[in-house]
Amino acid sequence: MMKTASRLSQLGAAALLALGALGTAQAQEKFTYMTNWYAQAEHGGFYQALATGLYKKHGLDATIKMGGPQVNIVQMMAAGQADCVMGSSDLQMIQMREGGVPVTNVAAVFQKDLQVLIAHDDVKKFEDLKGKTILIGSSAQRGYWPWLKAKYGFTDAQTRPYTFNIQPFVADKNTAQQGYLTSEPFAIAKAGVKTTTLMFSDQGYPAYATTVSCMDKTLKTRAAAVSAFVKASMEGWKSYLADPAPGNALIKKDNPNMSDEQLAYSVAKLKEMGMVTGGDAASMGIGVLTDARAKASYDFLVETKLINPAKVKLADTYTTSFVKDLKVLP
Repeated sequence: MMKTASRLSQLGAAALLALGALGTAQAQEKFTYMTNWYAQAEHGGFYQALATGLYKKHGLDATIKMGGPQVNIVQMMAAGQADCVMGSSDLQMIQMREGGVPVTNVAAVFQKDLQVLIAHDDVKKFEDLKGKTILIGSSAQRGYWPWLKAKYGFTDAQTRPYTFNIQPFVADKNTAQQGYLTSEPFAIAKAGVKTTTLMFSDQGYPAYATTVSCMDKTLKTRAAAVSAFVKASMEGWKSYLADPAPGNALIKKDNPNMSDEQLAYSVAKLKEMGMVTGGDAASMGIGVLTDARAKASYDFLVETKLINPAKVKLADTYTTSFVKDLKVLP
């Protein structure tokens, strides 16, 4: 207990020093953040901060490095190829820590997880999916799938692998598939299929999404740079939601397959659902994570036996030090 308290105290002190040192931080300090997928609107605030000079304003020579399906971003961060990474969710990073990687969540852009199940329009609620085939990715087994099984009585026998291709779903009315609220529903609608989108967070799924997650060593040795990066990024998100054009230009440069139509759809959904600006962020600022929410995620992982609490303590998985005084209000 003393060790945990001591660690939190050290991180808190480091963050306070960082906030005071921003004005004197080394000019244009290099900083690399790695995303978890190809460039898209869900990464928009980071690209916006780059495009509009916010990182430079805060003393950073920042690089946004694009991830993808075959990229192990945590492994690359551990090898020194990124300073911090984008966790798909805080749950993912807690599990990484349990596995022996000293990574800590320091900010959460999306106050709700964008994960959804997409069903044909005869389905109206999660309970209607009993007996239907559900296409899920392999990572679902360590995330939302145990939660869905416990909550709705789904079984492993009704699952099939999701290959990030919508055609199997389009072709079979008896299937549902996983997706991201801002992505797959758009592609499926373009294919002319009427669907129902079921959002996990509306039913109590606790996860944050799109985190800033960093190695403990980075938080101790580069606290000023991390603090500057978090502040500039959250200012970038506020700017992106107001006028996404600068960020979108950089997104399309990194990912030429991204269309203006998809970007516009995703930004509209992020705003409509209050993903960035809703929940605690409305009053505490964009990027906020709280003790209560961190505990809810941790407790969920313990209850679903996705982590062993003897291997990882709640207090070691996150720190609020870098966001609690930011107040980048929507």
